[in-house]
Amino acid sequence: MAGFVSAGTISGVSGLAILLGADLGSAIVTQLLNSSLALIAPVLLLGGVVTFLRSSHRRLRQIGRILIGLALLFMSLDLIRAASHPLIDSAQSQTVILYLADEAAAAFVMAAVFAWLVHSSVAAVLLFVTMAGQGIMPVEATFAMVLGANLGGSFIALFLTLKSDVMVRRAVLANLVLRGGGAAGMLYVLTVFPGLASLLGSEPARQSLNLHLVFNCLLLLLCLPLTGPIFRATSYLIDDSGNDPDIAVQSSALDRDALDHPARAFSCAIRELVHIGGQVEAMHRRVLPLFEAFDEVAAQRIRHDNQEVARRSLNLRIYLTSIHGKDGEDSEDKIGAKAVELAGIAANVESAADIISRKIVLLAETMSLENLHFSKEGWQDLSAFHDTVYRNVQLSISVLMNEDASLARSLVEQKELVRDLAQRLEKQHLYRLKQGLSETIETSSIHLNVLRGLKAVNTNFAMIAYPLLSDSGELLGSRLAVN
Repeated sequence: MAGFVSAGTISGVSGLAILLGADLGSAIVTQLLNSSLALIAPVLLLGGVVTFLRSSHRRLRQIGRILIGLALLFMSLDLIRAASHPLIDSAQSQTVILYLADEAAAAFVMAAVFAWLVHSSVAAVLLFVTMAGQGIMPVEATFAMVLGANLGGSFIALFLTLKSDVMVRRAVLANLVLRGGGAAGMLYVLTVFPGLASLLGSEPARQSLNLHLVFNCLLLLLCLPLTGPIFRATSYLIDDSGNDPDIAVQSSALDRDALDHPARAFSCAIRELVHIGGQVEAMHRRVLPLFEAFDEVAAQRIRHDNQEVARRSLNLRIYLTSIHGKDGEDSEDKIGAKAVELAGIAANVESAADIISRKIVLLAETMSLENLHFSKEGWQDLSAFHDTVYRNVQLSISVLMNEDASLARSLVEQKELVRDLAQRLEKQHLYRLKQGLSETIETSSIHLNVLRGLKAVNTNFAMIAYPLLSDSGELLGSRLAVN
């Protein structure tokens, strides 16, 4: 959620809705882990590994990764629960449990702290349910601890996002207030009306699990329609004053102390490249809305980002020329080749930023000054093409981070598809021009230049894939090798 909101892909309100849904999802996971379904974790792991290693298709390999991730998730949560069991047997724990049996508020707070310490509300809830099932703790105290684990789980996200974008912090704070406040309110209701526990099941362990599920379900149903007003209310608690974008851009991943260690230095260079790519990705995302309603502040921000990209790119090239090894001339040759490769990628990404800032923004400004508008069909074509290029930009950054040859191959294949799509859209534009549509005639030059500018952005980012494919032997000249 934090990544999507920070990138501007989703709004803060949607981020809050995602967190509420994730809270319910964690409650469902506790139900699954306490059932026989948890036994399928080894099957998921084996199936995922076999699928990933045996398949040559990217989609199947991704499915294998998902299965492995799910299996490790189930196993890790179960291991946390198992590792916590010795706490139950100690004499000190028994003393604390006896005290908590009569102090619901203290049990609530202690469970919140425990859930935060183990960094998993799911694992905490499973431990408390186990204690209730074994008769170690009264069900009333277990209810308090299960609800306290919900508060502790909300604090985990709060501490992980302290330095995130202001919209992220607002969403996380709103979730903390809703989940933590709701848990405290639910505990009060159960204290006043103890007979409600009988509606949750017949056994203490089942009652505790069902309480966790019912609470998060009610929280989602009651708060989801109010996420907008609730999120806006957090602006009074977290303002924009500490969210200056110029502060974040000053940091650099280029560590001068790593220059004598090529592996570390190139790792720093790649992290810096990923950051630069992310800046250009944000520029690309923000540029198309300027054609609907030109905003000088937004345009100036894109121009500023372009200057920042150029500065970072120059610093990166200087950094790459300073990397040196200690293993002789051959090592220096390899270092030099890698430096040239990364410098080329930086130049291509910088070129993409320049196209967005100097060419596409200028075209949007021209349209605004001349009060021109694209035809409905023309705008739909440009929007769809922009989205296609945007997805490829994101894929390019993934290739840069992961150095995955299958992703690189997909990126080059997408480059060919974008070229064909651009040609088809140009033909469609010429067909509309032939029909004599006034809006098409007035914006023809701008339409074609935007189309070619976006295509050039796609090409510059697609170049990230070529060095990786060349190293893996998947290029024949300038074309992809045939499977």
